Amino acid sequence: MNKDIILKWLENSEKNVAVASDMYRLGHYNWCLFMWHLAIEKILKACLAKQDKEIPYIHDLGKLSDLTGIDFGKIGITKDELSEITGYNIEARYEDYKYDFYKKTTKEYTDIWIPRCESVYKFVKESINA
Repeated sequence: MNKDIILKWLENSEKNVAVASDMYRLGHYNWCLFMWHLAIEKILKACLAKQDKEIPYIHDLGKLSDLTGIDFGKIGITKDELSEITGYNIEARYEDYKYDFYKKTTKEYTDIWIPRCESVYKFVKESINA
């Protein structure tokens, strides 16, 4: 287990959580959820690093969670919910998709999904610290 690699993924994921909070406060809900996706992706990759597993170049949270072996059902998070959060990865999307995502990510929608993102993030972090 390479502690430096784990620490890098953890630190970067924590920065993404902080930026997500800032984006929410500023009313940029689409970017808030994008940052949550990045935070969860990176903490899952920290978990893989702790398990001495290869870290794939993928963004799919469902696939990453499968690789970690973490059972999100224990906290009431489904594969469909992980898939929804994966959809927040808007970085390389076409403008029409980004616009549709922007319209979808109202304050009300974001208020529903932030607690789910926080639950996933904290659950993975606890598994790393266990």
